[in-house]
Amino acid sequence: MIDAYRAIVDKRDQRVYLPKPIPPDALRRILQAGRMTGSSKNREPNRLIVVSERESVRALGALSEWGKWLAHAAVVIVIAQVEPHEFDAGRCAQNMMLAAWADGIGSCPAHLPEADVARRLGIPADVHVNRVIGFGYVDPARAAAPKAVARRRKPLEELIHRERW
Repeated sequence: MIDAYRAIVDKRDQRVYLPKPIPPDALRRILQAGRMTGSSKNREPNRLIVVSERESVRALGALSEWGKWLAHAAVVIVIAQVEPHEFDAGRCAQNMMLAAWADGIGSCPAHLPEADVARRLGIPADVHVNRVIGFGYVDPARAAAPKAVARRRKPLEELIHRERW
């Protein structure tokens, strides 16, 4: 198990996975990390749809050119909300991705057309599809960032303002 700080600074989005299932205990920890996420006024708007059947995972990946890599994820988790709250969904997503990373499981959010996801998964019209995240074990041969996107981060001093802008 790695410490929280290392998980935060070392995690990077991963879109290439090994054909290896996520064990139930690891998936439960990921889902528990999502469930335990704080929410505005403790409203708990997030509902988690776990998609692991191969045909359903491939069908989600086929919904968008930008999300086709999802077809190879071991599990896709959709964060749907009974009350739309972007910040709460983002917190939930990050908690689940960090919990996965601590267990050696990679992840990445995907951009899919929300209405198509809702139709595919039978999500009611009054429930808002907020995030779609793919999870899977990272292929060590392809774990490094591709040269096209690898970059250094801006120095902290360039991003921080003290007291005022």
